[in-house]
Amino acid sequence: MAEPHKVTIGDVARHAGVSKGTVSLAYSGKRPVSPETRRRVFAAAEQLKWTASHRARALATSRTGTIGLVVARDPDVLATDPFFAKFIGGCESVLAEHGMGLMLHAVTSKEAELAVYERLASGRVDGVILLDVEVDDHRFALVQQLGLPAVVLSAHRPEPGETSGLPTVYSDDSAAIGEIVDLLVDAGHTRIAHVAGPLRYIHGRVRRETFTAAMHDRGLDASLVVEGDFTASSGRDTTARLLDRDEPPTAIVYANDMMAIAGLSLARSRGVLVPEELSVTGYDDSELSAHLSPPLTTVATGAVERGAIAMRALLAALASEVPEDVLADHTTVVRRGSIAAPPRATTRTVPTGVHR
Repeated sequence: MAEPHKVTIGDVARHAGVSKGTVSLAYSGKRPVSPETRRRVFAAAEQLKWTASHRARALATSRTGTIGLVVARDPDVLATDPFFAKFIGGCESVLAEHGMGLMLHAVTSKEAELAVYERLASGRVDGVILLDVEVDDHRFALVQQLGLPAVVLSAHRPEPGETSGLPTVYSDDSAAIGEIVDLLVDAGHTRIAHVAGPLRYIHGRVRRETFTAAMHDRGLDASLVVEGDFTASSGRDTTARLLDRDEPPTAIVYANDMMAIAGLSLARSRGVLVPEELSVTGYDDSELSAHLSPPLTTVATGAVERGAIAMRALLAALASEVPEDVLADHTTVVRRGSIAAPPRATTRTVPTGVHR
């Protein structure tokens, strides 16, 4: 049986013929609402049996009704990365329930990033979500100094004190990379390369370290690692460097789909058959990855769900609740057609002790 529909602030707004923001204002008294409008809102809430929760009342009295998201990447990169659009969609789905909105800033320098956070802390937003967490990230201390509530999105469970006490929504990127290496080794590959993301990012470092550890666990050479920057051009350039080696890899694990798609294209332009001569895998499960030839084996990150979880955690903090670190357990390997056994001529004997 279908679950009963949970009445939301949006239902009340539609029933009363007003916006969700007006419903919030009717309860908060933040700005004047006409007596007739207030009466319609309260009557709709009573008829639908909707009661403003403690969290909703707390949010209704916040300063702006807006959450900030600052992304320190080139706008062109931001536009082509599938994670951000899905993540923002997840954030917006939760904010809509509370009549709130999202303010997005894309910056390209540390100076610009600092200036944006200072402006946001002056009363433009009620809190922020910190993405693309870096090693020893300066933003943890910055937002606390500015008195700006924040939630961190990370690729691993933080160690005590790592995020300076800020609540963290984290995923487990290591399990997915380990499973990818398993798939390739089970297919017969021993010469496997990794095109990493920028190692200043926690998620880039976690994926590289997991790849290295997984290869070592199987007694394989883990030195075929090159660093990209998540762009298509770096995917092509790093793939070219790997294929130009005297002994090129028979499989490449990419840190995101954009680099994997560009690498696959470069390989095919050189007459390298995928997956017959070169197996490739990505990360992010972009819309295009399922429609390539061959379709790309990749990792779905649950970006929409992660956005929703991160936003709920931040709204809880704004409502004076005490949020804990939360595991966003939506990371799964999506097996498609871009993995096959390596060519016999380049297949090597798996070292003794390697688990197959």
